[in-house]
Amino acid sequence: MIDAWIQHPTPRWGAEPMFDTLKRWLGVDEIPDIPLEVTLAALEAAGVGQALLSAWWGPPGPLIHNDEVAAWVRQAPDRLVGVASVDLRRPMDGVRELRRAVEELGMRALRVLPWWWDLPPDDRRYYPLYAACIDLGIPFCLQVGHTGPLCPSEPGRPIPYLDHVALEFPELVIVGGHIGFPWTNEMISLATKYPNVYIDTSAYKPTRFPPELVQYLRGRGRRKVLFASNFPMVQPAECVAQMDVLGLDEETRRLFLHDNAARVFGLPCAE
Repeated sequence: MIDAWIQHPTPRWGAEPMFDTLKRWLGVDEIPDIPLEVTLAALEAAGVGQALLSAWWGPPGPLIHNDEVAAWVRQAPDRLVGVASVDLRRPMDGVRELRRAVEELGMRALRVLPWWWDLPPDDRRYYPLYAACIDLGIPFCLQVGHTGPLCPSEPGRPIPYLDHVALEFPELVIVGGHIGFPWTNEMISLATKYPNVYIDTSAYKPTRFPPELVQYLRGRGRRKVLFASNFPMVQPAECVAQMDVLGLDEETRRLFLHDNAARVFGLPCAE
């Protein structure tokens, strides 16, 4: 299995006030500084062979730096794959950092969280990064749908914002994480409309998937949906334990849990 979205928390990341809502959901007062072995053990418990490990960069700066992610990947190169993040406020600095992250650190994707910047993905500041992603041959990953942290949700609405991006950058591979709820049908429509737009299921256990997403996954979207947990907010093993409720046939299950992500991120054993 491939988990398309996890993060290994740092003290800077866990201390950010915007995560107070997540701490309430998790039933903890703080998100501790945990050793990498804890994250690897969570993947092992779920049978996850590889996970896309994300850096985090927002207005306060890097909460999980690209160099930290690269160091963790070096400790478990067969299990972890790095995903870069950059400063959106200074697009050319962001492009340079993205190129460094890919060419020197081995990152395989870029992730930006529109809600953190309060800037939808069709804002002009993203566009140099989209061109760089195409040149570097990597996907652009983002959050779609409402936000758990105490930030506006509007930048996560797929239509019109992400629709504009997919239309203007047809070569850009886009992965919308967190399924787009409550605008899931908008996200499904974009994944149907554009060959290079995909959905990952991070932050949602299978029992919470909207019925329209399950229907899409079982049918015409079987090659467009990627398994993801959003660890540490959701345990991968809890997602895997609920997999049977989706009623997937063997081929669709394989595509969802492995092959789609392998193809999108250029990982080994892609179909």
